[in-house]
Amino acid sequence: MPHDHAFAHAAASRRLSTDQQMSDAALVGLIAQKDRHAMQVLFARYSVRIFRFLVRFVGSESLAEDLASETFIEVWRHAGQYEARSLVSTWLLAIARHKALSALRRPSTDELADKAAESIEDHGDSPEAAMQKKERTTILRDCLKQLPPPHREVIDLVYYHERSIADVARIIGVPKNTAKTRMFYARRGIAKLMAAQGIERAWL
Repeated sequence: MPHDHAFAHAAASRRLSTDQQMSDAALVGLIAQKDRHAMQVLFARYSVRIFRFLVRFVGSESLAEDLASETFIEVWRHAGQYEARSLVSTWLLAIARHKALSALRRPSTDELADKAAESIEDHGDSPEAAMQKKERTTILRDCLKQLPPPHREVIDLVYYHERSIADVARIIGVPKNTAKTRMFYARRGIAKLMAAQGIERAWL
């Protein structure tokens, strides 16, 4: 009996190692053949990332959970349509974005600003410096809300999902130059809005 247990443990370890080494594209190929285990592995890799993206997009955790589930259901149903012209992660974000746009046309800025606040905060700051950063974060939140939704969306994908401009273009379905232009105007808009509040150097 102990031998059987050890054998089962070794087999499980080998399976886990194989799962970790398998590429995203290979997993999608198996999902297209209705391989449930491959679906579970892909879900484990990307569910948290997709959920966080959706939370910032729609501003609601409960709605984001529903949309994340819908995203992976879409993957299960249409994995055969993946053509490997982009990374699987880019493809997943594009599906999630489409689901979010269908549910809510305006992305929320609150979670985006909270994320920015995390990047600003330093627990070693003096009380005075901490207060200044808190005020800066409040100003940032207000400024982000004043940006057009397409500009907020580009900032989210570039700075919090670390996507390239080329990836952003694929995800939102626009030419690369359009995505680049939106990023330019988003950064300039933030700089102007924050300068008007007395902050000369913007956060981007």
